[in-house]
Amino acid sequence: MEVVERVESAILMVEEARGVPLSASCVVHRGELLEVLDAVRSSFPKDLSAAQEIINTREQILEEARSSADSLIGHAREEVSRMVEQTEIVTAARAEAKRILREVEDDARAQREEIETYIDSRLATLEVVLNKTLDVVNRGREKLQGADGNQVLSELSE
Repeated sequence: MEVVERVESAILMVEEARGVPLSASCVVHRGELLEVLDAVRSSFPKDLSAAQEIINTREQILEEARSSADSLIGHAREEVSRMVEQTEIVTAARAEAKRILREVEDDARAQREEIETYIDSRLATLEVVLNKTLDVVNRGREKLQGADGNQVLSELSE
């Protein structure tokens, strides 16, 4: 910035000026110092407007950054919410799958017990029929051993 350079030049002129003995004053060439200060005054509005433009641009950049950050945070929150929802859906689906599996296993167990009961009753009936048949066969053999063949055959036909 031009103003800063000119102010530093004025300060340097005062620092390098010849001092007045026994005082804090110095001798400065009035024309040279006034020339530097006039240049500062004329450059000041240009540099001031440039500085104001930089400040405005900075504020605009900061506002854009804030807006972008807010947008990113919003998107991140939506994504987290979606992921949590998916997790809840997966958990609910797993629980439902376990419930259905238990229900199917209970149904299969009940059907197996019914089938076993039915088969047992059918086998018991067959056992009774076979025992009666075996009794008839045994009686027939006993009669064959103790009687003649015609008498046995007539009894069997009855």
